[in-house]
Amino acid sequence: MRASRPRVLSGAAAALAVLALTACGGAAAEQAAAPSPAAEGERTLVLYSGRDEELVGPLIEQFEQASGITVETRYGSTTEMAAQLLEEGDATPAQVFLSQDAGALGALAAQGRLAPLPAEITGAVERQFSSTDGSWVGLTGRARVVAYDSQEVPADQVPGDPQELLDPRWRGQVAIAPTNASFQAFVTALRVLQGEDAARAWLQGLIANEPQIMQGNGAILEAVNTGAADLGLINHYYWASSETDPAALRAQIAFGDPGTALALVNVTGAGVLTGAADSAEARELVEFLVGAQAQTYFATETAEYPLVAGVPGPAGVPTLEQLDGPDLDLSDLASLEQTVALLTEVGLV
Repeated sequence: MRASRPRVLSGAAAALAVLALTACGGAAAEQAAAPSPAAEGERTLVLYSGRDEELVGPLIEQFEQASGITVETRYGSTTEMAAQLLEEGDATPAQVFLSQDAGALGALAAQGRLAPLPAEITGAVERQFSSTDGSWVGLTGRARVVAYDSQEVPADQVPGDPQELLDPRWRGQVAIAPTNASFQAFVTALRVLQGEDAARAWLQGLIANEPQIMQGNGAILEAVNTGAADLGLINHYYWASSETDPAALRAQIAFGDPGTALALVNVTGAGVLTGAADSAEARELVEFLVGAQAQTYFATETAEYPLVAGVPGPAGVPTLEQLDGPDLDLSDLASLEQTVALLTEVGLV
């Protein structure tokens, strides 16, 4: 975030900003430069992306080629980008926000920062994978899984319930990434499903079991695959999109018990900022992202679950229909502020 003058943030902005600084240091400052002026007649778009450039950069290039629109993309963690959007408010140059999870989109929608999307966009995916108020649309599904060291942990002994991760057997052997948006969404799901006190107790029990703290899902998978950790909490596609045949890896994955937070199926998503409500370019990008070309890209290149009917899912994992996640409205994951506060309280961020 820009450091040109002191600011006082409140509510969700303050909580998100604290975590953004913890996770990313000064990276946001590098992203805050003013957008380049467009040549007369040129169609342009400013995108804030909470997804890595290596994952979505090629797809944005495909959109530019198909539409003739030049996209200026600013990359950072989802939490960092959401915090910056809340801080910038009406002055933001961003027109579209691409998020790693539903929680950050919900936090922005709760603050009135997202414009309603037309029904033809939100209707492209099933209702349970988008906002209930039409403020954002889901793009891909990602299942929460437990990566495990197949040389040390029998498949039938992999924890399927969050409480099982607190067993002393796993002391020092569970890898997590507390500053990662997907871990935060998982904790939010715990809070929604079991209540604040139960989520706090679980986090305290996890800390007492001395988890290994990592910076992201990729580092966790590597730790499990090299035997440095027995277990790790990741999203399925980090394993499924491995350059090596996933089935041949030392690290394998197990899906959580039905109905538990370890079986959460979260989504990536996109929203149009309120200041760009009438932007044809913003609408075209979001329409493209829920179209067959983009959905196929996600399934084949990043091994995520497409959310549009008729597009085949990724190989090597159960179908989206076979997953049995918790009975949870993804809009309920919007309480990111409370999750950040809880993680801060217990000392994980």
